[in-house]
Amino acid sequence: MGYYQPEVECAPRERLREIQSERLNKMVRNCYDNVPFYRRKFDEMGIKPEDITSIDDITKLPFTVKQDLRDNYPYGLFAVKRDKLARIHASSGTTGKQTVVGYTKEDLLHWAEGAARAIVAAGGSANDFIHVSYGYGLFTGGLGLHDGAELLGAIAIPVSSGNTKRQIQILQDFRSDILCCTPSYAMFIGETLREMGIKPDEIPLRAGIFGAEAWSENMRREIEKALGIKAYDIYGLSEIAGPGVSYECEEQTGMHVCEDYFYPEIIDPDTLEPLPDGEYGELVFTCIGKEALPLVRYRTRDISCLTREKCSCGRTLVKMKKPRGRSDDMLIIRGVNVFPSQVEHVILQLGMEPNYQIVVERENNLDTMTVCIEMSDKMFSDEISEIAAAEKRIAGAMLSTLGVGAKVRLVEPRTLPRSEGKAVRVIDNRKI
Repeated sequence: MGYYQPEVECAPRERLREIQSERLNKMVRNCYDNVPFYRRKFDEMGIKPEDITSIDDITKLPFTVKQDLRDNYPYGLFAVKRDKLARIHASSGTTGKQTVVGYTKEDLLHWAEGAARAIVAAGGSANDFIHVSYGYGLFTGGLGLHDGAELLGAIAIPVSSGNTKRQIQILQDFRSDILCCTPSYAMFIGETLREMGIKPDEIPLRAGIFGAEAWSENMRREIEKALGIKAYDIYGLSEIAGPGVSYECEEQTGMHVCEDYFYPEIIDPDTLEPLPDGEYGELVFTCIGKEALPLVRYRTRDISCLTREKCSCGRTLVKMKKPRGRSDDMLIIRGVNVFPSQVEHVILQLGMEPNYQIVVERENNLDTMTVCIEMSDKMFSDEISEIAAAEKRIAGAMLSTLGVGAKVRLVEPRTLPRSEGKAVRVIDNRKI
């Protein structure tokens, strides 16, 4: 396999540090001059842009958390004026408001470069058909891999998600080489193939790039068997840049971080102190290559570790291990971020009882979410048809707010467990 940008991917560590130091200095000046939120933070800490002279100074800077984006909704953290913006993306927030992310043309180019690196690391080239089954729209998955494929010079097939039998026909007829989607959807495609009596060697796929949700090595093997391909991991989050922040090479012992644009750290989530390589903690990114939304030390809440051990693929970029989980309560359901507080917001908005429980399962390798809600005594006396209609109405409101479907089950009053401490709102039965 080759490289998309060997001058960066295989650069000496000293050269990477030079790039990082130069870009961090430029980014800090941009934040101080153009983002009141950061100017105020820096002033409170007694930090001036000229105090940041190298990448080693990054620990002097404040952290940014998701709540900061919510508090400055929608454009308060943007560092450029409207005429410089080229695109807006967004992800879900806790009360229906979305986390808004802006990109300049240069930002989009850098993001596409990361995605192109990932495609080449998975064995892709300009001669390939890239079948993109991530969702398009405000979600960053679809357009991220799409732009990466086009930048590489490959042929993007923007199928988006759903209609699986049609997807399979396109895989066969269009001669798709690389599949990009969530790992659970890849498994579902494999199962549908089997139900249709189509063998893996009857589709031309040779590789897949899968992300946006947690998946295990066992699931990797199942996908590879079901589709007859080699499966690669990719990492991203909308606040930073979507898929292409990091990616697997053929060694598959971690994901190479595009650290010329996104500088990674691992911190202790309790003390906020940096942790050494090889030790698991919270993953933090600083967007040293972004103009529109240059987040400083953004706490992702993902638990991972970094390694700078030499990789046999020849890349010198630091690797991050597959995240073990999260330090907050966010759920990822079929690639969509879901917070229990979002569910509660919908329930209370519709005048329902505040007693509920979210049950997450993985059925046929697809995530399912059931929201159990206690009825009031009055509602419990209603006709069955009225209760069914209420369940349907609540499910519709959930889909509208969460961006992902949930089954709603209204249960008898006082049947959900109570707790004197924190209520157990989520039961996650997935075996990942």
